[in-house]
Amino acid sequence: MLKWDDNHYPANNARLIDMLLDTDEPLKNITEETQELFNQIYQPLKPQTTTQKRKLQEKFWSLISTDFTIDDNKEIGFQTEGNQIYPYWKTELDRQYDRLQKVTGNYISVTQFGARGDGKTDSTAAFKRAFGNGGKKIFVPEGVYLVKGLKLPSWTLLIGAGKGKAVIRLHDDAPRRRTLLANKNPISGNRNISVEGLTLDWNIERLKPGQKSATGNNFSSCLTYANVQNGWVKNVEAINPGLHCFDISSSFYSYAGDGTKAKGGSSSIWLDQVSGYGFGDDGVTTHHSDNIFISNSHFRDPGGRSHKEGFSNSNGFEIDDGSRNVWLTNNSSTRCFGGVEIKAHATSSAAAGVHISGHLSVNDNRAFNFRHIGHHHEDDEESKSAYSITAQKLVAIHPVHTQLYKNSSPRALVVSGYRNVAVNHFLFAGDPHYDYRNETATSVQFRAANVALANGRIQGFRSAKTDLTIASGEKNVRNVLVQNVHSYHSASELLDLGKDDSTVQINNILRAEI
Repeated sequence: MLKWDDNHYPANNARLIDMLLDTDEPLKNITEETQELFNQIYQPLKPQTTTQKRKLQEKFWSLISTDFTIDDNKEIGFQTEGNQIYPYWKTELDRQYDRLQKVTGNYISVTQFGARGDGKTDSTAAFKRAFGNGGKKIFVPEGVYLVKGLKLPSWTLLIGAGKGKAVIRLHDDAPRRRTLLANKNPISGNRNISVEGLTLDWNIERLKPGQKSATGNNFSSCLTYANVQNGWVKNVEAINPGLHCFDISSSFYSYAGDGTKAKGGSSSIWLDQVSGYGFGDDGVTTHHSDNIFISNSHFRDPGGRSHKEGFSNSNGFEIDDGSRNVWLTNNSSTRCFGGVEIKAHATSSAAAGVHISGHLSVNDNRAFNFRHIGHHHEDDEESKSAYSITAQKLVAIHPVHTQLYKNSSPRALVVSGYRNVAVNHFLFAGDPHYDYRNETATSVQFRAANVALANGRIQGFRSAKTDLTIASGEKNVRNVLVQNVHSYHSASELLDLGKDDSTVQINNILRAEI
């Protein structure tokens, strides 16, 4: 069984992914190929009308919600420069960061305002004095600073001496619902905030043993940006949050139904080289927000304490309810329920317009999991929002069973309910000595449509029944393209199709023993 060092350095992810894929093909070429593949399977969005009455709970949430519209755009929106890849809007975000640097001026140490990094003194008031009304560049020297929760005003740059050196820790007396670090005005909104070079410790040890770690909605996290325009999180570690390590969110979560999103979402946010472990729910998550870029980051070993034991879908990276236009590049995850989960709850809109370039998953239960809960089965209403995912350079190494979600079978990839999905250049590698219990390694299922899997290798799932299952049928999966997919030393069957394979196109698939 492959094990991953807890000290994994995610800045190496791009190199590791290329090494495992055994490729030196220019990134620009792969990205153009992915765009062509997406164009090939793409079908225009069809307006959806609901046939179900809105529930009382959905009516309540509608007070803080608005319509969820999808940008029906065939362009992925990645730009490449050599080995670098980023979304088209990052250039403007970089300009805003330069403005933040100029506005905040010279560094001022938080110790000048009375903060003490001795791990004993309550420094909440000192940080508050340092932040003032914003326009400050606050430096946090080495040490452990206890606080009862911090609120960042607009035009603030908070920078520490580095991960593991400058630690901000939640005070033992902080309530369970408290978020360690958040923006000051989640209702009216904030702009141009950056947090860098810190370890954020939610101090889960202050809770009673076995106590549920989160209180609901978007509280109990290490860092939350709610209703923030232009935000950055760089080189920050988050430890043992009750809910999420990092939550890019709206003023509040909303569950007003598919086709809606919460008001007050965040926009234009970049997280780079962030990491975390012990999270009660997810490592990094996004809700009801637009234009988010997550790069060179790593999450591992969730605690899962915000869920009932054995039913914790704690993901390394979760692109969740009402998110639009999210880009993920060269990230990694290990020993999570999902490495990358793109999804929504039944009573919210699915994340749409999500693009992945490079992800390394090791020992996650579901390495890549794309689904809209509650919109899968024949008698469910078809999702109005689950559209448009592109994913290239995916690596799933040894998916395994997990105590987080005890009845979940290991999979390298699951696509459920989403339409217009292109997956290009992948390696799905099972452990040939592991018991996969006659399940499938990869699955396209539950009313997914317009899905392409191309230029991939599946290997090592010796005890699985099939490498790839496509549940094709009139009221199930339709319009699937599988091309240049090879299976080596793996399941007894490469491909298992459903009742109606007339809409499945297969080109150049190969199964071989080595």
